[in-house]
Amino acid sequence: MWMAALRIRTPAGPGEHRRRNPTSSSAQLGPDLIGFSSSLLPVGVGYVGDHRRISSTVVTCRGFFVDNVRRKSHSRASLRNGLVCSLDADGSRESTLCVSVPSEPLSWSGVPSVLGQKIAQGIDGNPRASAETKKEGKLWQRLRGGKKLGRCRAPKHGLGKDRHGRKSVGRDDDINAVLSCISQDSSIEECNSALIHLEKHNDEKALQFFDWMKANGKLKGNADAYHLALQAIAWKEDWKMAELLLHEMVADSDCALDARAFNGLIYVCAKRRLADSGTKWFRMMLDREVQPNVSTIGMLMGLYQKTGNLSEAEFTFAEMRNCNIKCVNAYSAMITLYTRLGLFAKSEDAIVLMNSDGVVPNMENWLVRLNVYCQQGKMEEAESVLHFMVDKGFTLNVVAYNTLITGYGKSTDIQKAKKVFDSLGNAGLAPDETTYRSMVEGFGRADRYEEAISYYRKLKSAGFRPNASNFYTMISLLARHDDSEGAVEILEDMRAAGCQCSSIVTVLVRAYGTVGRMHKVLSILKSCFYKKILFDATSCSILVTAFVQNSLIEEALLVLCEKKWKDSAFEENLYHILICSCKEAGNYNDAVRIYSQMPKSGTHPNLHISCTMIDVFSMMERFVDAETIFLELKASSTILDMIAYSVIVRMYIKAERLEDACLILAEMEKQKEIVPDKYLFLDMLRTYQKCGLLEKLADTYYWILKSQVECDEAMYNCIINCCGQAIPVDELSRIFDEMIQQGHLTNTVTLNVLLKIYGKAGLFTRAEKVFLMARKQGLVDIITYNTIIAAYAKSGNFRSMNYFVQRMQDAGFPVSLEAYNCMLDAYGKAGQLEEFASVLQKMKRAKCKFDHYTYNIMINIYGRRGWIEDVANVLAELKSRGVEPDLYSYNTLIKAYGIARMPEEAVKLMQEMRIQGISPDRVTYTNLIAALQRNENFLEAVKWSLWMKQTRVVGRGT
Repeated sequence: MWMAALRIRTPAGPGEHRRRNPTSSSAQLGPDLIGFSSSLLPVGVGYVGDHRRISSTVVTCRGFFVDNVRRKSHSRASLRNGLVCSLDADGSRESTLCVSVPSEPLSWSGVPSVLGQKIAQGIDGNPRASAETKKEGKLWQRLRGGKKLGRCRAPKHGLGKDRHGRKSVGRDDDINAVLSCISQDSSIEECNSALIHLEKHNDEKALQFFDWMKANGKLKGNADAYHLALQAIAWKEDWKMAELLLHEMVADSDCALDARAFNGLIYVCAKRRLADSGTKWFRMMLDREVQPNVSTIGMLMGLYQKTGNLSEAEFTFAEMRNCNIKCVNAYSAMITLYTRLGLFAKSEDAIVLMNSDGVVPNMENWLVRLNVYCQQGKMEEAESVLHFMVDKGFTLNVVAYNTLITGYGKSTDIQKAKKVFDSLGNAGLAPDETTYRSMVEGFGRADRYEEAISYYRKLKSAGFRPNASNFYTMISLLARHDDSEGAVEILEDMRAAGCQCSSIVTVLVRAYGTVGRMHKVLSILKSCFYKKILFDATSCSILVTAFVQNSLIEEALLVLCEKKWKDSAFEENLYHILICSCKEAGNYNDAVRIYSQMPKSGTHPNLHISCTMIDVFSMMERFVDAETIFLELKASSTILDMIAYSVIVRMYIKAERLEDACLILAEMEKQKEIVPDKYLFLDMLRTYQKCGLLEKLADTYYWILKSQVECDEAMYNCIINCCGQAIPVDELSRIFDEMIQQGHLTNTVTLNVLLKIYGKAGLFTRAEKVFLMARKQGLVDIITYNTIIAAYAKSGNFRSMNYFVQRMQDAGFPVSLEAYNCMLDAYGKAGQLEEFASVLQKMKRAKCKFDHYTYNIMINIYGRRGWIEDVANVLAELKSRGVEPDLYSYNTLIKAYGIARMPEEAVKLMQEMRIQGISPDRVTYTNLIAALQRNENFLEAVKWSLWMKQTRVVGRGT
């Protein structure tokens, strides 16, 4: 059993942190373990190959990441020159270490010289007094009784640096003491030693001394000096100077570029998280064919892990393998990055690669591997990793236990998670805050109400604070179990932890909204800090928005009524959001209630809210209220924008007041700075088409072309449908071809419009191409056949007309009344009365119900022949079917009576029209006057002509 493995090689007493000898191997890059944190694992970057490795060994201990946010479970600590420096909660370094005091004090001495003073003057221009001999170091203090433990204070920010990694300025006496030993005759080694000391404490002095070395010929072949200068320049982030120095190093000083030259630059980039700059130096390194080393790869991978730069991390990782470099930290960073991004398959691939490359895992890498499987809930693989860790002699620490608990929690195997928790004591380890947090998360995920609350309270009683994930888990759990009192307790804890009101409200409404208990939120808040929310605009907005989205309009209005904050601009935006939310949900009555409670300005109404309410009232078909808001906007002299015009036009279109819509569009066109968008252009085209304004349609079409609005499928179809009669046929063909070339699909209506226009223009070749396209795309309907049959009928092409009638029947469509009418009209006007009669017989056999158009065609054909009896019979049949003649019927009859020299009957028809309430048009009067003139009733004809002019009759013309 894996539980037995947890007890193998574990100490009997309290847990001891497993340390390496920091001087024998570089500190390792720690993993970013998702879901827990601990300060027990060293995290750092591999050392740069320079003097710092010898003079100041550093082992850094930092917290891990929890939910991508760094949590401090304990103060971070670093070991420097025998001192442990820890970082307090406020970020200041103030720590002590009990150290073993040697029996004899250490001391340093220096021999001042006049020459050193001259060198110092050459650097900064100021004469320096020689340093006094340092007789006793301040680090060690003699204590009574031999080697005893004493406490020594460490510098607040470590030795030689502040909290941001910048060097602290050393004492002038120390610098002068170093420089006093240097002269023009000093060896390169002596100069380098002085440069090392200066670079530790003062970059400016170090660079000035480097210039002195250059002037005195101390840099020829001196790569070490260049390495130190490059790092000093890097701390200043003077990258141009660094490039010049690299060039000078090779061109002037005959030094070979190696990894150390670039490592100093990359080291600073890694410390300061300058991913772009670090990448730049690494690419330059590769371009100049400089072989990277383990430190290079370790620093870069650590940098990319911190900044989440996956692409560059993958590139660097691939270069490492190509160079046959084995950096365990790089594998850990790569696995961690993939895990953090949820790319678990790639994480496991990286583990396989590491095994195949023969890289030996260290403690951090084992923990990273363990975390990969635990994050996925693959606990069998995780237990296998744990066995390997123990078999390789690694002592399990609390991080390993926490990782297992997290894994079992994700797989909802709570019993095993509890066993791991209980085994901590047997291993001599105490649970830390991550342990408790993971237990809370696990039991919460498993919906174990009592246990989750128990571990949550243990977490607090142990002196730890829950994290954001714990708070959300507990609130969600309490919401599911309808425990309002428990929720109040958690909310108070969140406030005590320093959470902002807005964050607390967000967590609460999300949790209770998910389980459908939003109605409980207001009572819970009133039990704790509801009054504070009323003074916070952000919290109020989150709360009322959640209420509105859950249709709790009464609660939302109550909060809006009781709020204490005052911010008119924020308040208007909030009301607009609430109204839009109601509109999108289709709750138009709620939108009206919110609008009614909103404080309004009679002189400066909010344009956006007004437009939204016009749209809402239009959807409710309350056009009077919608127009009232529009008139209020107009009265306030508010400048309307394109959206406002679009909303108002659509209101009038829905109200079927197209003339008013045209007036609004005319007003908008006067505003030269307003350019309609695609949707407004569509409304304009449809409105002008319904009103028959061909000139406006043409103007709108060319406006669309000029404004370069992106045409999509809907726009192309609408242009063809609406503008087909308004623009030249060639332009219509061009826009249709452009539509097809861009891959847009046509619809049946568009193709039928094209058929009608091409047929009317006599372009039958194009018409047949359109018909074939429609048939190929399966868009042919009965209207398509009617349209092409009508086109051939009007052109007198009876062969093609009959061909498409047959095709119509072959396609499974019955011959429609419209097709029969076209055939009747064509044969009648062509004088082919036998065919005319044949079509009539077919119609009767097919039991087609004649319409006005059929009877009018018959009256027209018989009237032209002067067959008054046949005309009378048709008229009688028309009336027998309960259908009264229409305007076109009367016009045809008047014309027929005129041809038959029966003007009195024609005048009687005029009187009958008045009785039927049918107003005559210009064609009516024209036919009547022609009938009177044909029968030499000129005086009567003149009277009717004058009457027509007095009444200003308009119509289709003759």
